[in-house]
Amino acid sequence: MHIRYFLELYEAGYRNFAGIHLTAADFSHHILVEVDLTRANLSGAQLSRSFLTRSSLPQANLTYANLSFAKMSEANLAQANLTKANLRGAFLVKANLDQAQLSGADLCHANLRQANLRGANLRGANLRGANLRGTDLCGADLSWAHLTGARLSGADLEQTRLDGANLEGAWLNGVDLRGLDLAGINLKEAKLNGVKLDHANLSSANLSQTTMRGSSLVGANLNSADLTGAVLWNSVLDGVNLSRADLTRAHLGQVSLKAAQVDGTEFTESVLPMEARAYLYEAVCGETRWTHRPARATLDQSQFVDQLPLS
Repeated sequence: MHIRYFLELYEAGYRNFAGIHLTAADFSHHILVEVDLTRANLSGAQLSRSFLTRSSLPQANLTYANLSFAKMSEANLAQANLTKANLRGAFLVKANLDQAQLSGADLCHANLRQANLRGANLRGANLRGANLRGTDLCGADLSWAHLTGARLSGADLEQTRLDGANLEGAWLNGVDLRGLDLAGINLKEAKLNGVKLDHANLSSANLSQTTMRGSSLVGANLNSADLTGAVLWNSVLDGVNLSRADLTRAHLGQVSLKAAQVDGTEFTESVLPMEARAYLYEAVCGETRWTHRPARATLDQSQFVDQLPLS
C-alpha cells in the first residue's frame, strides 16, 4: 500500500491496518492515534515525532525504524521487533512492551515510566538518562545495556539480567535486587538508598561513591568490590562478604556488620560503627588486594564513631 493511500484511509476514519507492509515509509510528524498496526511490517520506517498514542503494534516489525521523540503513551508493542530502532526521547509512558525485542535499540532519554517491559530483550540497548520509574522489568534481559544516569526508582527488577550493564550514576532508590547476579557491574555514583540487596552477588562490582543509606545487604557477596567513598549509613550488612573489598574513605556509620567476612579488606580512612570495633579487630586478617598491606594495619587508619558525622 502506498503511504498516501494509507493516510487518506486514516483521515477517512479507517483504523485497521493489521498486517500492512510499509517498509521505509515516512510517517514523520503524522498523527496516527489508536491505529491498529498489528503484525505490520514497518522496518526502516520514519516515525520521528509522530503521534501513536494508544496505537496497537503487537508483533510489528519495526527493526531499524526511526521513532525518535514519538508520542507512544499506552501503545501496545507486545512482542514487537524493535531491534536497532531509534527511540531517542520517545514518550512511552504506560506502553506495553511485553517480550519486545529491543536489542541494540537507542532509548536514550526515553520516558518509559510505568511501562511494561516484562521479558523484553534489551541486550546492549542505550538507556542513558531514560526514565524507568515504576517500570516492570521482571525477567527482562539488560545484559550490556547502557543505563548511565537512568532513573529506575520503584522499578520491578525481579529475575532481571544485568550482566555487564553500566548503571553509573543511575537512580535505584527503593529497588528490590535481592538474589540477583550483579558480579562486576558498574554502579559508580549510583543512588541506592533503601535498596534491597540481600544475598545479591556484587563481587568485583564498582560501587565507588555510591549512596546506600538505609539499605539491606544481608548475606551479599561483595568480594573484591570497590566501595571507595561509598556511603552506607544505617544499612544492614550482616553476614556480608567484604573479603578483599576496598572500603577506603567509605562511610559506614551506624551500620550493622554482624558476622561480616573481612579477610584482606581495605579500611584506610573509612568511618566505621563503634559497636563493630571489637568484632572487626578480631575478624580482620590477610593482606589487602591493591596495596598489599596487612588489612589490620588499614583498620588502624579508620575512624570509629557512634554516628556518621554530619559534615
